[in-house]
Amino acid sequence: MAERANIDPAGLWPSRGFPMHQGVVEPDGRRVHVTGQVAWDETGQVLHHGDAHRQTHAAFDNIAKVLAAAGGNLDDIVSMTTYLVRREDWSAISTARAERLSDATGPASTAVMVSGLADPELLVELQVVAVIPEARFKTQTESG
Repeated sequence: MAERANIDPAGLWPSRGFPMHQGVVEPDGRRVHVTGQVAWDETGQVLHHGDAHRQTHAAFDNIAKVLAAAGGNLDDIVSMTTYLVRREDWSAISTARAERLSDATGPASTAVMVSGLADPELLVELQVVAVIPEARFKTQTESG
């Protein structure tokens, strides 16, 4: 069984203080593509107006729920795209990311600045790909 491997060759820029790697070799398992997650609660209401740090945590909470339903967790993320609306929020978003992801399993990453998201009150959206080991993977029917 192939294990996850991180690729960080010499001569490239550093991680800049949050968990990520220049490349991630996907381990064996089930690949799960998660819809971009934002700071919406279960009724679709925006949480934490104006607070990018707390909105990032809320997006991670939603990602964790999706992954848990398939038997996974945040350490299974191999790739992440971060969409942010305001450049000045990058530090807060990066801090929240460092609080939720480990250095050892930080994903390959991209950040994109956008003019807006689905709701004008949203400041950040996270889209991830995770690989859940077969031994933990469960279908929606199995997870409830």
